[in-house]
Order: sequence, then C-alpha cells, then structure tokens
Amino acid sequence: MNSTDLPNDVEALKAELLERLAQIQSQQSTLVEQQTEIRSLNEQIEERDARLERMKLELERLRRIQFGRSSEKIETRIAQLELAIGSLEAEEAEAIGADKKKGPTNRRSANREPIPDHLPREIITHDNDCACPDCGGRLDYLGEDVTEILDYVPASFTVKRHVRPKHRCRGCQSIVQAPAVGRPVARSRAGAGLLAQVLTAKYADHLPLYRQTEIYAREGVPLSRSTLADWVGASANLLRPLGDALFHYVMAGTTVHGDDTTVPVLAPGRGKTRTGRLWAYARDERPAAGSDQPPAVAFRFSPDRKGKHPTQHLAGFAGTLHADGFAGFNNLYRTGRIHEAACWAHVRRKFHDIWKANNSAQAKEAIDRIGALYAIEADIRGERPDVRRTARQARAGPLLDELKCWLDELLTQVSAKSDLARAIAYARNRWDALLRYRDHGEVEIDNNAAERAIRSVALGRKNYLFAGSDAGGESAAMIYSLIGTAKLNGLDPFRYLHAVIERINDHPVNAVDQLLPWNIDLADGQAD
Repeated sequence: MNSTDLPNDVEALKAELLERLAQIQSQQSTLVEQQTEIRSLNEQIEERDARLERMKLELERLRRIQFGRSSEKIETRIAQLELAIGSLEAEEAEAIGADKKKGPTNRRSANREPIPDHLPREIITHDNDCACPDCGGRLDYLGEDVTEILDYVPASFTVKRHVRPKHRCRGCQSIVQAPAVGRPVARSRAGAGLLAQVLTAKYADHLPLYRQTEIYAREGVPLSRSTLADWVGASANLLRPLGDALFHYVMAGTTVHGDDTTVPVLAPGRGKTRTGRLWAYARDERPAAGSDQPPAVAFRFSPDRKGKHPTQHLAGFAGTLHADGFAGFNNLYRTGRIHEAACWAHVRRKFHDIWKANNSAQAKEAIDRIGALYAIEADIRGERPDVRRTARQARAGPLLDELKCWLDELLTQVSAKSDLARAIAYARNRWDALLRYRDHGEVEIDNNAAERAIRSVALGRKNYLFAGSDAGGESAAMIYSLIGTAKLNGLDPFRYLHAVIERINDHPVNAVDQLLPWNIDLADGQAD
C-alpha cells in the first residue's frame, strides 16, 4: 500500500487505523492462545515421558532383585509395569500415526533390532519390461535396491526380500525401476502377517506383549516389548476406518444387543487403576431367518459407566435394544426411538442362584417355567419373524400369563426382604420389556448375543491386568470388534487381519466396507 491508496479524510483515516489495530489485536490474541495450547501439549508430553521413564527405572530395579528374595508381589509388579509401559508406548505410536500428515515431529524414534541372518529369505524380484517404457529403447542393468521386511507365518518367521533391479535406457538414458514395495506401517519392517500375529495373540489369544517377546525370543528373533507396542498402536490407527464402518453396520440393524463389562485403566501419576467400561453392541439376525445379514459385534470404550456413553453410542440407532436393567439406557427408551427388550436369561439366573444356594422349591419351579419358554424358542429358531411371532403368541403367551399370576401370588407368600422377593421384583418391574419378544418375531428372548461377545474381554482382562490409558482402551475396543466379528462369520482372526492389513493402505476409504469379514476373499486377499 502507498500514500495514494490512503483516504484524505481524517475521520476515514482514524476508522481504518482502528480497524487495523483491531485486526492486529485479534491476531495477537490468536497467537497467545496457540502458544498456550503448545505449552500445555508440551507439558503433557513431558509428564508422560517422565512417568514412562520412572516406570522403566522401577522395572529395571525389580528385575535386578527378582532373582534374589523372589516374591509373588515382585512378579506381579513386574508384569504390571510391562503392561503399563507397553500401553503407553502403543498410545504414543498411535498418536504419531494420526499426526504424521501434520509435518515433522520431535517424538522419539523406535530402536530397530537387526533382522537375524539365520532366518530364511524369500526373494521377490520386481523387474521391468525388456524395453524402456518412455522410448522403447534397450535397457542396461545398473544394479538393484533391496528392502527386507520381517514377516510372520504361523509357527515360523520369514524374511521377504524385495529386490528391485535398476536399468538405464541406452536411447534416452532414463533410469527404470519397479516402484518401492508398500509397507503396512510406514518405516517399519513388520509385514502384514507379523502385525496380524501380534494383534491376534494379544486380543484373541490373550497374550500380553511382554509374553510375546519371550515367545519370539525362543525362536531366535529378539523383538522388544516397545517395538511390539509401536506396532499395535500403528495397526490400531491403520484399522480405525474399518472399525468405524463395522460400527455403522451394527447400528443400521433393527435390533441390537447391548452389554458392558469392566476394564481396569491405569490412573496417570497415581500408581493405581480406575474402572473403565467396554460396551459391546451385537447385531445377529440369524435366529429370525436373517442369514442374508451377517452377524457383527462392535465395541466402544468409556472411562466410566455414565448413561451419556450409551446415549452417544446409540445416537444413530432406531429399533429394539436387548439389554439388562441398566438405568443408563432409560433416557433412550423415553425418546420412543428405541424400544427395550429385557433379558429372560437374567431373570432365570437370579432364580438359579437362589436354587443353588438353598435348594428353594419355588426358585426351581420358576426355572422350570422359564425353561418351557426356551423350549419353544428352540423349535422356532431360524424361522421367519412372522412365523416366530405367531408361534410365540399361541404357545408362549398362555405360559407368560400363568407365570405372571404365579409370581404375583408367590410374592405375597415370601418375606419382602428375601432374595426370592427381589428376584420376583426384578422380573415384574421389567414385565412389559420381557414380553416384547412375544409380539415381535425379530426380537430375541434374551441378550445372550452380547454376553457371548464380551467373554473374550473377560478372558483377556485376567491376563492384561489393566489398560495403560483411555486411548489404549479405545484401540482395544476397535480390535476386539474386528476379531469378534471375524469369529462370528467363521473366519480365522489371523487370516482376516492379515488380509486386511496387507491391502487397507491402498484401498479407497469410501469403499472400506469391502474389507468387512463377509465381503473379503481370504483366498487371495481380494474383496468381493
């Protein structure tokens, strides 16, 4: 701008000056906010790094005294530190993967162990045509570039040696070479098979990372826990779009089974754990002749059990929710968009516990009456919804009416403070929701589909002891979703994850549904 561009009027000059000053102040304010945010992020990184360093020092100290006066407490603490460090390192690797498009980072780089020489090599040569693709001239051999990727096949390691010969055109002197081989994780030597093995061992076979390092070391391949943690975090970031697509598929059904289970989560800086939750949402329409709609399960993590979490999870769902009596679902039912279907297995379990405890004849009769309802379900499993509805109304309807009258009469005969009275009250308070399956053929009698889905989490929880962070819990939920859905569709989780990891980097994001378990062809890794 020069003097000729400025107005001659004094008031106009003042107005323009004020406007410029306001713009400068706004920019300064924005800059201050950005600097404050950067300082906060740096403090968080420094705090996490310091915490990680303290845990590593304690781990080394415990290892030094482990072979002296050993005790179960030392062994347990070592296992806990191994798990916590692995989870924190996996969280950092996932964050790096998410931020890799934002520019260079000053985060630590992973230490690389050399690939052992004793492993067999599979040489894969990516050669060119005999003629130059630019001018058709003859090619002269100049040398080759070699990339070694450590991969895994069941029960053995192998190294795939990718050789890319280089040629020079005699005519135009162009250098011709096959493109560099793609990697599932950038700058990593882990192949798709090895990444799939680590994930399957951790989340399907319930082997923590520190135990996997011991197994791999016995095969002569030293892989540190931190390296495996980096791979887990990077794989979770790689697979997240597929996990989101799976969740959307589950929520698109007309019926969903929901349940949750506890997951201890490490509380930063306190050396203790707090209780997080993994929520399982299963879609399985096979019992109502829905064989054309594949079964699936999607997990979501939350730091606590507040009702806002299932409200957020089910914001896009409309239909019938199979669930227990958790009060956090009540707001969803009030909307009228979601209808409650209570679980007869929960009712039966309460009477079963009483019968096992004191051999109660009344509890045994309740079990037998509920068993008659399940006998009807066994006869109509796999039939169309209209057939199931008709059979239930004709056969189960009278039994349900009799059961209601019997429970009401029994309640007047027992102490209001007895376990039997509480079991009866549990059923009667949910009676309308317990009857929903009778009049809707697509609805199930219980919520066992969701309960079966969370069993793997319960098994893994005994071995993991706790998750290292909320981010680690979210990654676990996503990987549990893919593995659980693969199992529901009769797929080997390792083979499925192997096929997906091998090609998801090059797969269009808007067609990620093609990589869901019922669409992908594991024979050649290509989607249908």
